[in-house]
Amino acid sequence: MSNEGKVNTRLIIKVTHETLPQIKDRYPFLYLEYGRLEIDDSSVKWISSECEVIRLPIATISTLLLGPGTSVTHEAIKVLAAANCNVCWVGEDSLLFYAVGISPTANTRNMRRQMEIAADKKKSLEVAKKMFARRFPDVDLSDKTLKQMMGMEGYRVRAVYEEKAKKYNINWNGRSYIPGKMELSDITNKILTSCNSALYGIICSCVYSMGYSPHIGFIHSGSPLPFVYDLADLYKEDLCIDLAFRLTYELCGEYNKYRVSSEFRESVINMKLLERINPDIEEMLGV
Repeated sequence: MSNEGKVNTRLIIKVTHETLPQIKDRYPFLYLEYGRLEIDDSSVKWISSECEVIRLPIATISTLLLGPGTSVTHEAIKVLAAANCNVCWVGEDSLLFYAVGISPTANTRNMRRQMEIAADKKKSLEVAKKMFARRFPDVDLSDKTLKQMMGMEGYRVRAVYEEKAKKYNINWNGRSYIPGKMELSDITNKILTSCNSALYGIICSCVYSMGYSPHIGFIHSGSPLPFVYDLADLYKEDLCIDLAFRLTYELCGEYNKYRVSSEFRESVINMKLLERINPDIEEMLGV
């Protein structure tokens, strides 16, 4: 679990007896770190690094997010699967997403709905228009094709980059990133890449915890996580782009991953991202 001194900078609250979800609620996820999941009399218990033992009401939890320093027994995974509780392995605060274990008994209602919409060209385009309408509130998109809207978005994002560069007096030569060679990027692109990656991790965890598929998108395609990228574009300008240019100015050209991570967390908390993702998905998909 998190240290007390870090509570105010964490995205997800520390799990204690007081913060466990109530039986009346179907809670989307719990985040755990630095501890062990075991079985005791057929119930799942969490043993924290402070030796605190907490019995988890897994019947009311959709997904467990296992962060750094966690271990889980084979028997615990069997009980979690039987209780229809998914398990995801993530980085600290779910800023990175590594893997997911899907329960064979999981309810696929949301995923089926998502697939039905994506398979219908007209409905899929309507979802895309809802997403683009967030960025173009004053533009009539009723007669626009997906290709036209993507072109509009490309121009808009480039203009946002130029606007932020001018605002913070940053020398900007365009978005540039070579996979696996982040060190070749300038500091602004490094921060953008780091923040985008963290945003993808958070959204991927939320998408899985709500029973949707990150692989079925409405704007992006041919990529590993198109639905995650679709949703991320709703938040990037406010969360990642402004932060990248501001930190470039404040860090004076010296990339500091700890400062970037801290500032990103604070921005996520301030914009209440975790509270927005679920209703945004429901609004976009009309469910």
